[in-house]
Amino acid sequence: MDQSFVIQEILAEGENCVIAVQCLVLVDNVIESRLLGLVERTKEHALFVFTHRRMAITGEDVTLYDIFPISNDFAVVEVSSADELSFVGADTRVRLNFQDEDLEVRLPFGSHSRLFLSEVNRAWSDVCKFPKEAPKFEWLHKYHKASKGQGGVKQTLAPLGTTHTKISQLKKTGNSLNAVSRSPVEGNKRVNSGVERPRVESGPESQGKVKREGWDELKREGRDDLVRQSSHTASNKATMLAMPQFGLRDNLIRCELLKNEDIYTYLENFSFFIGTYNVNGQTPKESLRPWLGSTSTPPDMYCVGFQELDLSKEAFFFNDTPKETEWMKAVSEGLHPDAKYALVKLVRMVGIMLLFFVRNEHAKHISEMEAETVGTGIMGRMGNKGAVAIRFRFHNSDICVVNSHLAAHIEEYERRNQDYKDICSRLLFRQHDLALVPLTIMKHDVVLWLGDLNYRLSDLDVDDVKDLIAKKDFETLHSYDQLKRQIDEKAVFVGFVEGEIGFLPTYKYDTGSDQWDTSEKCRVPAWCDRILWRGKNVRQLHYQSHMDLKTSDHKPVSSLLEMGIKLVNEESYKNTFEEIVRSLDKMENECIPSVTLSRRESLAAENWKERRPKEELVWGVTEEIYLLERVLQFHFIDVKFMQHQAETLTLHNDGQVPCQFEFIQKLDERTYCKPWLTANPAKGFIAQGGNVVIDLEVFVNRSTATELNAGRQQIEDILVLHLDRGKDYFLSVLGNYLPSCFGSSIQTLCQLRDPIQEMPLETIRELTLSGDETRTLIIDKPLDIPKEIWQMVDHLYRNAPKQGELFQQPGLRSEFVEIRDCLDTGMPDSLPGSNHSVAEALLIFLDALPEPVVPFSLYQQCLECCSNTSQCKKVVSLLPQCHKNVFNYIAAFLRELLKHSTHNSLDVNILATIFAALLLRSPTKQDLAEKRKTQEFFQHFLVQDLS
Repeated sequence: MDQSFVIQEILAEGENCVIAVQCLVLVDNVIESRLLGLVERTKEHALFVFTHRRMAITGEDVTLYDIFPISNDFAVVEVSSADELSFVGADTRVRLNFQDEDLEVRLPFGSHSRLFLSEVNRAWSDVCKFPKEAPKFEWLHKYHKASKGQGGVKQTLAPLGTTHTKISQLKKTGNSLNAVSRSPVEGNKRVNSGVERPRVESGPESQGKVKREGWDELKREGRDDLVRQSSHTASNKATMLAMPQFGLRDNLIRCELLKNEDIYTYLENFSFFIGTYNVNGQTPKESLRPWLGSTSTPPDMYCVGFQELDLSKEAFFFNDTPKETEWMKAVSEGLHPDAKYALVKLVRMVGIMLLFFVRNEHAKHISEMEAETVGTGIMGRMGNKGAVAIRFRFHNSDICVVNSHLAAHIEEYERRNQDYKDICSRLLFRQHDLALVPLTIMKHDVVLWLGDLNYRLSDLDVDDVKDLIAKKDFETLHSYDQLKRQIDEKAVFVGFVEGEIGFLPTYKYDTGSDQWDTSEKCRVPAWCDRILWRGKNVRQLHYQSHMDLKTSDHKPVSSLLEMGIKLVNEESYKNTFEEIVRSLDKMENECIPSVTLSRRESLAAENWKERRPKEELVWGVTEEIYLLERVLQFHFIDVKFMQHQAETLTLHNDGQVPCQFEFIQKLDERTYCKPWLTANPAKGFIAQGGNVVIDLEVFVNRSTATELNAGRQQIEDILVLHLDRGKDYFLSVLGNYLPSCFGSSIQTLCQLRDPIQEMPLETIRELTLSGDETRTLIIDKPLDIPKEIWQMVDHLYRNAPKQGELFQQPGLRSEFVEIRDCLDTGMPDSLPGSNHSVAEALLIFLDALPEPVVPFSLYQQCLECCSNTSQCKKVVSLLPQCHKNVFNYIAAFLRELLKHSTHNSLDVNILATIFAALLLRSPTKQDLAEKRKTQEFFQHFLVQDLS
């Protein structure tokens, strides 16, 4: 979590906290938490160190502890021990040094720490570029005076026996991006690979060596080596590709290596123990050995997932729980006793946690470890449901492990399907080379998916289910399983495999027993807890539940998988590698890259050709663009708000050399395409004779809808596809956007009695382009509030006052599409979809308003008077009439919902948190202190009638 907004609160005007990271320090042999912030002012940077409360939320929670100016006297030295360096996923220990000041910090493993260190390196590099312009840091004087006597860390750190190498020394060698020196590591067990920065060309004067004094020689000249990636053997191809002599050809070589992988790799089997357990917020009460130690021989690896680790509000709002440590310890003690294991990675989001253990002897073969999380709650912002995941390379195989907790309730299988699709599309792993496209879940050799997937048994009552269980007729029972049915229909988990189920349903039991649920709800038993896999060379050895564990209302499940892992034959790899390099040398001298472009003719394209001549004014397409012979055209017809459309482009490498492609910016433009358009992938490599499929995707969201509604933008763009050392190709993107109430202003909608898509486009554009003061009246008497808001609120008022989890449980995306079309076209007469879908549509509508209900111009006044009820009322009275009507209407509706709080479980805090963020949006980045003030402002209108 980036807590830079906390630090920003205490900084003076003109000072900016670029990035912050939480870390640990050792003070008087006691581990304490600190907050590190990189602060910038007029191109000078310094590292601020703060003590803080358990969770720093506002500036009041932090106290300045020390400051490290980033100058020629500043250094960052990694001091991780050899044992720590052996395990990927371990925290990174670095020592900050400025003149005679030292501070050792332990940074959590992950991409955010790497990004933090990358920004520190960027700041230091700026100092090195202008050595004669030494920073003066006069702006730091006030802080040194204020914090004098607090920074007592100089002599309290345990001595590490490490000689400092300062960055000012490194600068003299020409290795100006290598801001971190390394501790000695025996042999050749690791080669460092970090966040890559643009390559710096080195002249003869930069070829000297750094005086090492025990430090390993820097491996990668001109590269940012701030963050340790992993442990590698000398033969690992990632190591060889990182060597500087291969430069920008790395990806070309990698492409050819992957193409010829079968030549230099062979398969060897390793055992993976996969376990999942929904612990229902309980603490460990029994040994986990009957579950985790149930195999006859010790597995090579453990992937253990938990759900509902902690059900408390503190865990939900602050993502902080002591149960993480308790369950981690229980797992460590429950692993197979006949082997030694190391914890490589722990990742948790609220109550979803994944632990990854490996046998000690395998740790050195783990590399490229990353972890990510995705919440699938309301508007994708709540983490009580969702997934945590890790990805790593083991030897030469790429593996991804996903632990998910999907939507509950027997009837919500479509919501579970949507959760799965959201996780697949939104969970992206940043690669260690930040220039590369992030990896999706499916871009791995093997994917392991475990968790409480929450799919239930349909079309059977509880007695029928229990009767089949008593007969152990699991085959018949499984035919009623929702997950099986959805997989058979190819709705979810396409390409995944699940082993045969021969065990009792794992949910729901009375806690502490093997008895089925005897509560008033009497839940139907179900196989909620599942393990699936995707990939080749995987064989399941067992799949079972563990009835001995009675802590939770679920039973844990385990699967033992035997997986064929690709290992490298050292000699074959070396020969293949050298042959590829020789071949590239020859081809680069003789050949120019060439590709053939083709596209799949879609129905939309055919419709476009038919419609274009008579509707050219609608899309504003120029004849010159349409007839340009060199332009390959892609057509997107009837684009709608938040509805994805895609066209496919295929690149075929018909040249004699592998080639690199990239979409590049046009002259005087900041990005390669309009904000509603993306090319996926936007750059890459194509092997000789190979193909790459590129999806050109159009998606209009809140940030782009307003311009398209107003006619200031059209679905029209030209993309430039550039071949490295080759020519450029031009792609024309043409289409039309159907105006929507989503992304239209309140004033505009109050002028429209008819649905927006029944209005002439020129009328809509005239309304949106005219100023508020000179706005043309389309109707004699404007509506008090937009009819679309009335429709949604009225629907909820009549149908959902007692609906549980309203504005907290997401709706279905398919139902949102129907609701949007109904509001935009007027058909059907009443809103379709569930109450949850209508509620989420209302939130999306408010979020998409170009000017929020409380205009940006009054935002600051709202913050200033948030604690005074009468002043809050006065600010609302200043709103434009239609905005004031909407504000009062929504507030009155929410007060009505609060009258039914015993049924819907809503309270003032929940509603204020959700709606204040939408009604009072900040014109700039909003920090947490401002969020709290907006909530306090809106609460006044929920507890009493001020309208």
